[in-house]
Amino acid sequence: MSQYALEVRSLTKRIGKKLIVDDVSFAIEKGEVFGLLGPNGAGKTTIIRMIVSLINRTKGNVVINGYSLDDDFTSAMSEIGAIVENPEFYKYISGYKNLRHYVNMAKRKIPESRIQEVIKLVGLEQSIHQKVKTYSLGMRQRLGVAQALLHNPSILILDEPTNGLDPQGIREFREYLRTLASEGMSVLVSSHLLSEMQLMCDRFAIIEKGKLIHISKMNETEEAEKTAQEFIFDISDPVKAVSILKEHGLDKEFKDLNDQKFSLALQREEVAKANELLVTNQIKVYEISSKKATLEDRFLEITNKENKEVPV
Repeated sequence: MSQYALEVRSLTKRIGKKLIVDDVSFAIEKGEVFGLLGPNGAGKTTIIRMIVSLINRTKGNVVINGYSLDDDFTSAMSEIGAIVENPEFYKYISGYKNLRHYVNMAKRKIPESRIQEVIKLVGLEQSIHQKVKTYSLGMRQRLGVAQALLHNPSILILDEPTNGLDPQGIREFREYLRTLASEGMSVLVSSHLLSEMQLMCDRFAIIEKGKLIHISKMNETEEAEKTAQEFIFDISDPVKAVSILKEHGLDKEFKDLNDQKFSLALQREEVAKANELLVTNQIKVYEISSKKATLEDRFLEITNKENKEVPV
């Protein structure tokens, strides 16, 4: 069995003379939440539609849990659970009856115990027997996830799953995805909401103009500790403090924030040295805090770099 839940190999989509997706490759490990990031129109939905075979590929292959779409289409598709657009249900019957309807159409035999398991997993035990027309958008999204999980797929694929959800619904949905991942489910999720993806994903890929321009882990704390980071100083005498720090070469990327605060780009050991110098010189240090780079900062840094490298 493959070590990857999903492998995308040189995926390409051309419509006429227009190149929509350009030679995209990535792999998703088992139990991983993997994010596809990019602005609207970047090609994220086209990539997902090709993976789930809603549209044809111009070139490339997709392998799901070891099964190639080209060589064993039925087995490959049976490993996928997906919500590509807003999930649709029969609104005048209950959530449970909607799931039973899906089970009756499924090629695999799905026992009642599995239905109850996914209902519990998505947190719909209290409302599963209510009519779907009474459900909030967040509840319908959860019912959609339950339906996608019924046949026990290897990977769950979600395209912009938090669209239209309120902040509480987004938070709940994020927690459900983390629960799924903790139980071994792999998840591919696309979005343009960078702040949410930062909380949701283990790794991410940036798609811009149909190209994959960057892949990395979401949490790179070890690497961050090795490089300079922005620290904010809240102290009693900023003018004197900056003068002292400058004498010791600790005034890199100085930014004056207000009467008592400034920021510097320092490594962790340099922060300790700066604090010691300030205290020794009778300057009161009220707070030193690190300003962690957000996913938005990294996204803009990466995309701006990419744009500068493209010849005009």
